[in-house]
Amino acid sequence: MTKKMSISTSKTSLVLFLCQIISALDVPLDSKLLEELSQPPTITQQSPKDYIVDPRENIVIQCEAKGKPPPSFSWTRNGTHFDIDKDAQVTMKPNSGTLVINIMNGGKAEAYEGVYQCTARNERGAAISNNIVVRPSRSPLWTKEKLEPNHVREGDSLVLHCRPPVGLPPPIIFWMDNAFQRLPQSERVSQGLNGDLYFSNVQPEDTREDYICYARFNHTQTIQQKQPISVKVFSMDSLNDTIAANLSDTDIFGAKPVTERQPVLLTPTGSTSTKVELRGNVLLLECIAAGLPTPVIRWIKEGGELPANRTFFENFKKTLKIIDVSEADSGNYKCIARNALGSVHHVISVTVKAAPYWITAPRNLVLSPGEDGTLICRANGNPKPSISWLANGVPIAIAPEDPSRKVDGDTIIFSHVQERSSAVYQCNASNEYGYLLANAFVNVLAEPPRILTPANKLYQVIADSPALLDCAYFGSPKPEIEWFKGVKGSILRGNEYIFHDNGTLEIPVAQKNNAGTYTCVARNELGKIQNEVQLEIKDPTMIIKQPEYKVIQRYGQVSFECVIKHDSTLLPTVTWLKDNDELPDDERFLVGKDNLTIMNVTDKDDGTYTCIVNTTLDSVSASAVLTVVAAPPTPAIIYARPNPPFDLELTGQLERSIDLSWLPGDENNSPITSFVIEFEDALHEPGVWRYQTEVPGSQTTAQLKLSPYVNYSFRVIAVNRIGRSQPSEPSEQYLTKSASPDENPANVQGIGSEPDNLVITWEPLKGFQSNGPGLQYKVSWRQKDVDDEWTSVIVANVSKYIVSGTPTFVPYEVKVQALNDLGYAPEPSEVIGHSGEDLPMVAPGNVQVHVINSTLAKVHWDPVPLKSVRGHLQGYKVYYWKVQSLSRRSRRHVEKKILTFRGNKTFGMLPGLEPYSSYKLNVRVVNGKGEGPASPDKVFKTPEGVPSSPSFLKITNPTLDSLTLEWGSPTHPNGVLTSYTLKFQPINNTHELGPLVEIRIPANESSLILKNLNYSTRYKFYFNAQTSVGSGSQITEEAVTIMDEAGILRPAVGAGKAMASRQVDIATQGWFIGLMCAVALLILILLIVCFIRRNKGGKYPVKEKEDAHADPEIQPMKEDDGTFGEYSDAEDHKPLKKGSRTPSDRTVKKEDSDDSLVDYGEGVNGQFNEDGSFIGQYSGKKEKEPAEGNESSEAPSPVNAMNSFV
Repeated sequence: MTKKMSISTSKTSLVLFLCQIISALDVPLDSKLLEELSQPPTITQQSPKDYIVDPRENIVIQCEAKGKPPPSFSWTRNGTHFDIDKDAQVTMKPNSGTLVINIMNGGKAEAYEGVYQCTARNERGAAISNNIVVRPSRSPLWTKEKLEPNHVREGDSLVLHCRPPVGLPPPIIFWMDNAFQRLPQSERVSQGLNGDLYFSNVQPEDTREDYICYARFNHTQTIQQKQPISVKVFSMDSLNDTIAANLSDTDIFGAKPVTERQPVLLTPTGSTSTKVELRGNVLLLECIAAGLPTPVIRWIKEGGELPANRTFFENFKKTLKIIDVSEADSGNYKCIARNALGSVHHVISVTVKAAPYWITAPRNLVLSPGEDGTLICRANGNPKPSISWLANGVPIAIAPEDPSRKVDGDTIIFSHVQERSSAVYQCNASNEYGYLLANAFVNVLAEPPRILTPANKLYQVIADSPALLDCAYFGSPKPEIEWFKGVKGSILRGNEYIFHDNGTLEIPVAQKNNAGTYTCVARNELGKIQNEVQLEIKDPTMIIKQPEYKVIQRYGQVSFECVIKHDSTLLPTVTWLKDNDELPDDERFLVGKDNLTIMNVTDKDDGTYTCIVNTTLDSVSASAVLTVVAAPPTPAIIYARPNPPFDLELTGQLERSIDLSWLPGDENNSPITSFVIEFEDALHEPGVWRYQTEVPGSQTTAQLKLSPYVNYSFRVIAVNRIGRSQPSEPSEQYLTKSASPDENPANVQGIGSEPDNLVITWEPLKGFQSNGPGLQYKVSWRQKDVDDEWTSVIVANVSKYIVSGTPTFVPYEVKVQALNDLGYAPEPSEVIGHSGEDLPMVAPGNVQVHVINSTLAKVHWDPVPLKSVRGHLQGYKVYYWKVQSLSRRSRRHVEKKILTFRGNKTFGMLPGLEPYSSYKLNVRVVNGKGEGPASPDKVFKTPEGVPSSPSFLKITNPTLDSLTLEWGSPTHPNGVLTSYTLKFQPINNTHELGPLVEIRIPANESSLILKNLNYSTRYKFYFNAQTSVGSGSQITEEAVTIMDEAGILRPAVGAGKAMASRQVDIATQGWFIGLMCAVALLILILLIVCFIRRNKGGKYPVKEKEDAHADPEIQPMKEDDGTFGEYSDAEDHKPLKKGSRTPSDRTVKKEDSDDSLVDYGEGVNGQFNEDGSFIGQYSGKKEKEPAEGNESSEAPSPVNAMNSFV
């Protein structure tokens, strides 16, 4: 622990020290200055690391370097000194380190194969080149081999092997025929990456004798040819008897017809393989399959997506090509070959390694004696490269000591350097896949100040414009620059001046009083020097009388004026243009000193005329429109959109702002209210104009804010009450300087897609937000609440990075920082993300059930510890199902129901349970990945409830005074039945109800004979069952006793829906028959009227009677005779619907209706409040009690009314 703290303290001290280091000198690119300054060697040109040469040509190994004094060169070969003076075939170019090995005059390239390194040295140090591996190219001949003809049955697969000779570099393979025509390839026939020719299935047209594999060796410009291969495809239909007789049963040519086959992979073999590729290379994966029909290949990446814009499919999708691969492309890639008979797949595990690549390459340092500086060498790779330092080509550990130098890993720190500290340092970053070598010199110079700007240089500027006075300088130590005005003037200070780091003095708004002589003084500890420059301020050129809009009649004469005012020392030139082009070569156009006159005007003279005034310092212009008409113009006022502004000018250019001015066009009789300014970024979005700002119509200038690294053009649109003008012509372009980004990506998120990864996503910056070239993103992450360092990676052109190998569902701090070639954006804010979720590990415990009533229960459980959830807690799911009914002891199909309770709930309600039943349930925790294990099943029972109605009620065997009742037990007893209750009452001819009689019947009975009934009388029956809890819903029925033994009156059909029939006496008297017919006719008319009124929403007397009826058990008796009041049941008048008639045996079956479940949670149909309470209610259609009155609001049918008299 102590060691770790000391290392941390050391790093902190190093960072603080680096922050205090003075920035190194910048050497101006002045050729004369560079020739005079001493400089260590710098390698400017060298041959590639892997240098393959043509063995027939001279070998040229390049090594060029610069330095002051000019460097000398030496070489090593295979690690030892290479004395070129002892080899007559080797020469070195004059003033160069480039070697020329003469091969064309007797030398052999193989003799000079080896590893070469060049050293360039002068008195200031030594620079070295890369290790240059020189190898002659090889293009060997094909080995002689005897190729047997290929006899293949139609539909089979075939592979023609190429097996080219091993060359350097490897040859390019292609297949052709004898006529040097490329063989056609398709999804069925294609060439593999190894050069072999694959047939997924052969067809008769594949028969030929000239399959030839060619190998082209580009370095030697030679092509080698393999012996032709013969292929003959046999079809069983075409085999003649002679061939068939020569074939035995064991030959490959069976008598079977061509059969279709499911895919089989020809390459690669097996189900899995591996591949390693280097970062930045092209990844090529191949799958070729046999099968009939020809299989189709599809590629996917397991657990991710194929990278967009870098993925390509070649060779009829048999080859997957990913360019510029990075570590994020590692993973499993699956190819799937499929045809109509099936599929086969192969998984290729790809690992992307990386040769070293620069993060920060060391840069040259030019220091003054006594100054401090650093050389930083940072590289990355996979595996991470090791960093080693050399000084003047010698490992720094054995290099001469330098007290001003301290090596700290990838950094060399220089303190209080002296001239003897000058040297060239080499940084080597290497791993098993390669190396990087960079030279960076430290040049310690002691130079007195020098001013590079010519003496007495004259600057001329227009008044009110910026003036920039140069004072280019150099010195070591870096000189201090001071400016004076006049020979004996005081030093310039104040806000009216801007002093640039390169020595330039800027006067933002130059006035007449700023003219004069300015002196620049540069001084350091080694000396002082000064230089004078002259500044003249000129008056701006102005057009004091501009040309005006003219309307002229045809064949008339017109004149445009252009009177100017200018500085007397400047010589102006005036040019006239027509429609932005030269004036026509026509003697009718007369150009005077201050005007343009057009004689004998014609229609073609119509247009815009512009007067342009140029001086050596400025330019102004003014335009006017000439309209040629046939008759005098009418004085009517025309209101229109304004003409577009013109003469846009950019002034006051600064890094983050600029001034734009313009001249308004004609407002066309409607005052201009505002100007809209738009900009185009020709660098990132050419042709797209975006809103910049809007200014009042009285303003013709605007100061515009700018962003770095944008190539601006501006245009102005005038707005009046009528509308917007056309845009003006674009202004000149202005490219702002690059800068580091001002902002970082938005919407940074960290969400795992798998249990062992973290997917970091962000919204990339737009082009104009990059502020400079080389936009990249530094993605950083570390585990939250763990003492861990940030892990970072720099990526470009992506908006997603996948971190693999993370623990399951742990919080991470994530941040994404933008950077470009000029630096980093401000430190980004951190967001909290989580790695991927996995299924929960633990089931909820202590599950308890509290039964509230026969259809409702409440379940409780203990919450699962959050650590074992392994993800975002979504809630809990309760699975419950009915095991059996306790009243019937019979099992039925188990249908599990699911209720979901959001959040960290520990209880919930279970609705819709069936009474008197046994249930089981379990509870599971749910996260974003899925459900955890179930808790042990919990058994609970529901108490008894009221039963459903009896399954049927059937009335048979009517006699004069008795009826037989038969019934079925309830479909859902919901408990132990204790008894049945039968209620019945007579209905007389006037529809009045008689007294209600109630009978209790034991539960084990299923029929009953009612005796002592009135003959020829209709009765209505109400029947229900009871448990210990109470009475269930009832079923109703009506029946009639017979009139006499001779003729049995067939009872009316109905189940509580048919109207009671009247008793009809048999009379043969004519008067009685006529009376009945009259009564029937009147009733029919009355019912028709009531039917019409009822349809219109009115009531009728029968309805009023129905509304007046109450429960028959509590109806008031008439005082005069003690009889019950009138009874009317609307259901008795309701016509029977088609298909719903009661069977002739008077059996009334209640429709089966299981209690519907209204779930409480977010399961099947139910809903819950926040506390888990149930929302909703049960509803079900029940048979009404006899006291509940009418069940129907339908109008009575006149047909049924007539039937009651039959």
